[in-house]
Amino acid sequence: MKKISGHIVKQVLDGGIAQEMGIEPGDRLLQINGEEITDIFDYQYMIQDEYIEVLIQKPDGGEWLLEIDKEYEEDLGVEFENGLMDEYRSCCNKCIFCFIDQMPQGMRETLYFKDDDSRLSFLQGNYVTLTNMSDKDIDRIIKYHLAPINVSFQTTNPELRCQMLHNRFAGEALKKVDRLYEAGIPMNGQIVLCKGVNDGAELERSISDLTKYLPVLESVSVVPVGLSKFRKGLYPLEPFTREDAKAVLEMIHGWQERVYQEYGLHFIHASDEWYILAGEELPNAENYDGYLQLENGVGMLRLLMDEFEEALEQRKQIKVERHQELSIATGVLAYPYIKRMAGRMEEAFPTLKIYVYPIVNEFFGERITVSGLLTGQDIEKQLKGKLLGESLLLPQNVLRSGETVFLDDMKLEELEKALQVRIDIVKSSGYDFVDIILWCV
Repeated sequence: MKKISGHIVKQVLDGGIAQEMGIEPGDRLLQINGEEITDIFDYQYMIQDEYIEVLIQKPDGGEWLLEIDKEYEEDLGVEFENGLMDEYRSCCNKCIFCFIDQMPQGMRETLYFKDDDSRLSFLQGNYVTLTNMSDKDIDRIIKYHLAPINVSFQTTNPELRCQMLHNRFAGEALKKVDRLYEAGIPMNGQIVLCKGVNDGAELERSISDLTKYLPVLESVSVVPVGLSKFRKGLYPLEPFTREDAKAVLEMIHGWQERVYQEYGLHFIHASDEWYILAGEELPNAENYDGYLQLENGVGMLRLLMDEFEEALEQRKQIKVERHQELSIATGVLAYPYIKRMAGRMEEAFPTLKIYVYPIVNEFFGERITVSGLLTGQDIEKQLKGKLLGESLLLPQNVLRSGETVFLDDMKLEELEKALQVRIDIVKSSGYDFVDIILWCV
């Protein structure tokens, strides 16, 4: 079947160029400057010029050729039904650490899709292995100067990378980093650390190799592999111990000192889990170089704590006269910090009582400690019969993006009914934490 050309407009933003030109949802973008648009790479590049000609097809089949004068790099103000404007590329690897392979059966189909699409790296910040990228893809990135691109390195040892990704081309794919570096395309990196595989001397080698890409490669995070209880038949991986975490941090801190002296960047970063496992204090905000790796859990707790303290200082003069009881549920990882923040709120507002509960991840296994992988059923089971007060606060990342549904498809209203309490969702910042508590009272 012949693929229908063009890309369907899903939404037209108020006040934008597209609205002014009469473009509407349901219209189909056919061409820009006489050329068909393959995907989001082409689109973002083609719309940059100050003068463009846009060919639109209306639902009745009529075609409009729109001549548009605009500011350089000004967007048209449209969103498309397919954010990539093309089919998503699935992962061709079989990584020994892949979390999707550790998912139980019977969950919704979208949770089993493994993406390794470089275009999502620019759109959503996803990390890609480069094994799915052709030379043409690299050429376009360089031509369009799309940035930054986020790369899952895992190791710079080509043979070991092939083994970890179960892809005989995974080592060769590292050469694409050289081309991106030579073209000056900003990059960020990630290493998922697996005990006895790419840690120790291999991690030392990887960090040393990656420093050669500074400052184009702006940051690299080191995160521990997530191990669920559904690993039957998978590569035998073991959890890291406190001593392991201390060794990882010692190595990373040593490299940070060396790199900072030359580049003014700390460059290599440990995710928050390492500090908690090692029992060490989180670094100060300055050590995170502007929080380039927040999505990998690098500095997330430090930023949360600093924002909280600033917000509390700004709002501590507010009078809370009525006695109020609230509750908070969070993952085991963040629990000590949320507990500390709740205590500070109680000190500042003596009529306030906050119960904080760590939710053990029974669904995926106790080794999974982040709140973003909690399920509604675990929250319900562990909060049944507990003191919850007038409102239960949950972190936003327990819900599917833009929806009120948990990972296990339980709906927010179902949990409210089961626990007989109003549930309020807290966004990721420390400011929101303070504000929603004060709003609840």
